Amino acid sequence: MPAFDPALLRPQFPALSARQDGRPVVFLDGPGGTQVPQRVIDAVAGYYRDANANAHGAFATSKRSDAIVEEAHAAVADLLGAASPAEVKFGQNMTSLTFALSRGIGRVLRPGDEVVISRLDHEANRGPWIAAAADAGATIREIALDPATCTLDLGSLDAALSERTRLVAVGWASNAVGTINPVAEVVRRAHAVGAWAFVDAVHYAPHGPLDVAAIGADFLACSAYKFFGPHVGVLWGRAELLDSLPAYKVRPASDHWETGTQNHEGIAGTLAAVEYLAEIGDRFGVSAPGTDRAAAGNDAGAGAAAVGIAGRRGRLLAGMRAIEAYEREVSARVLAGLSAIPGLAIHGLADPGRTSGRTPTFAVTMAGWPPRRLAEALAAAGINAWDGDFYATTLVEDLGLAGSGGVVRLGMVHYTTFDEVDRLLETLAELADRGPGRP
Repeated sequence: MPAFDPALLRPQFPALSARQDGRPVVFLDGPGGTQVPQRVIDAVAGYYRDANANAHGAFATSKRSDAIVEEAHAAVADLLGAASPAEVKFGQNMTSLTFALSRGIGRVLRPGDEVVISRLDHEANRGPWIAAAADAGATIREIALDPATCTLDLGSLDAALSERTRLVAVGWASNAVGTINPVAEVVRRAHAVGAWAFVDAVHYAPHGPLDVAAIGADFLACSAYKFFGPHVGVLWGRAELLDSLPAYKVRPASDHWETGTQNHEGIAGTLAAVEYLAEIGDRFGVSAPGTDRAAAGNDAGAGAAAVGIAGRRGRLLAGMRAIEAYEREVSARVLAGLSAIPGLAIHGLADPGRTSGRTPTFAVTMAGWPPRRLAEALAAAGINAWDGDFYATTLVEDLGLAGSGGVVRLGMVHYTTFDEVDRLLETLAELADRGPGRP
């Protein structure tokens, strides 16, 4: 297979041709939502043109719509390594789906039960469980983090677990600082005390192979708009659990979790996004010889890339492996460059030798520059980046940055080029040199 080259994929993304003041725009805002390839745009438009109908009708457009939605369930099942497309549920977004699941789980919680959450996580993987526990009279326990590296303190996880633990909720990767958590190990420890495990894979999904069987999770959620698709949420759960949990639904609805009329056009676009990722496997695919799920240990990605998996699932694993390898090179280049800029602080894993422990998402602050001012200066230079806490509110509070505007988040994905990285580093160095008060 040829070496991964984002230049061969970028023409598929119309947004990446945008220019500002005569220069290409650099999109480092992917953690808030990635750009989409043309096939996703075409799939959404094509749905409206050829299949725009509600479900289960006797007529042609409804049948076409049903076929697209059915195939999208199968595609996302392949992306996640699910046992069946029936385990995949679409919804408005991860937050809404997690609230729906938390209400169902909350109905089987009892006073004295305990739910464990992480201080590293997005509030969408904290708030729903806090609310469900409060409604049931259950207790919330928390996994602490090491503020120096923004990694989870697994000792505090052990201290939080007990025979009263009913659920452990953890993120696969931090949307703010990029840390990849040892989710397989967290799930193992949760199961050791008889608890269910819920994984928020929203931020991790565009960066590496997903395999719900390898990590052993009971539930997982992600969002298509973070992996080059439309604004659609995805919930996966083990079939026996999804079927057994009580859910808030109207009486005729055939599905516990897909309530009301779904976003069929967005689901069509999600199917196209998964097919795009599979094409990357065709063009640049890499595998991990000698690995299998049983040997995966804490590296769920290694387990996912088992040799000999055929069809779309195998293509997706190969593609995500190629993305993962390329993005580690990007991370090493970014970290080496950021560390050389005076007054700039990296919050999270900053060692270029530990890129396997992070996604190419970097939270930074720069002396003399309020985060919003720095984001505005980058925007003026044609570089799109977010500032704030990105709903990782507890993490930013623990870092002591909530009162000063949070951080600036620099988020790369596989369409980010080395030239764009170098342009970012040069711009930050210039800003550090002149300071916010100088022209």
